[in-house]
Amino acid sequence: MQWTIPILFMTLTQATPAPAPTPPPVQVPVPAAPAANEAVVLPACMVPVPRPDGADGRQDEVLRRVREAKAPVRVVFLGDSITQGWEDAGAAAWERDFAPLGALQIGVGGDRTEHVLWRLEKAPLTALDPRVIVLMIGTNNASTGRDSGELIVRAVRAVVDTLLTQCPRARVIVLDLPPRGQRMNPLRGLVLQVNQALSQVPWNDRVSFLRVGDEFVRGDGSLDEAAMPDFLHFSPAGYERWAGSIRPAVSSALAGHAPHPTHPSMAAPPPAPVPAAPPAATATPRTGT
Repeated sequence: MQWTIPILFMTLTQATPAPAPTPPPVQVPVPAAPAANEAVVLPACMVPVPRPDGADGRQDEVLRRVREAKAPVRVVFLGDSITQGWEDAGAAAWERDFAPLGALQIGVGGDRTEHVLWRLEKAPLTALDPRVIVLMIGTNNASTGRDSGELIVRAVRAVVDTLLTQCPRARVIVLDLPPRGQRMNPLRGLVLQVNQALSQVPWNDRVSFLRVGDEFVRGDGSLDEAAMPDFLHFSPAGYERWAGSIRPAVSSALAGHAPHPTHPSMAAPPPAPVPAAPPAATATPRTGT
């Protein structure tokens, strides 16, 4: 007897897992656009403010000088105590080199960029119609520890922009900040960084940067005590040296040319020598033109 065993085939179907739920989109906050009338916050070195102490009356004195000066004033020196020092240790050099040019000196000891901006706001130089403005400002910003090198450069540029706007016929000579401290120190390093950046600013054709501070540094990095007795301000000998470095640039600017650098590190390299032409085979005399 033959038995037949039925074979049952079972099809196993694996269940397909349900798709994972899609996470909700992440909401990235979009900063609101500033309102049209919202004031831009500037660093302190770019906000015009007066000296809180009045600088012992010096601030009012230089404002008076500007307001009472008889135009045109051909040359204006603007800055801090080193500029003010033309009246003291630098008096002899000033009388010889710059007073004959009808120059006006409006330096205020201790001034920072924000104080110069305030002075220009209260007593603009527009009415003076100067041809040359010699500017040196920023060393007191460096010594506060408040302003970075980048901010000092921005502030100096803000002063220059103000001068160019107020005095459309003037050329501006931006002087480098002088070295500070008897020997190398962090503050001197900040000053050097500011000077390096100022030398690379794409100034327009009415502005020139002039590096003269290197004249006061010895080969070992120390400052020349005979020229800078307190390692910051100039002695009479220092002003003589400083005047000698500035005078050619001022004269050039007054003549209507762009001020040229006088320090070897800023001067253009000498032109390559041109080889002499070989002598002609025959020399034929020529007359006339």
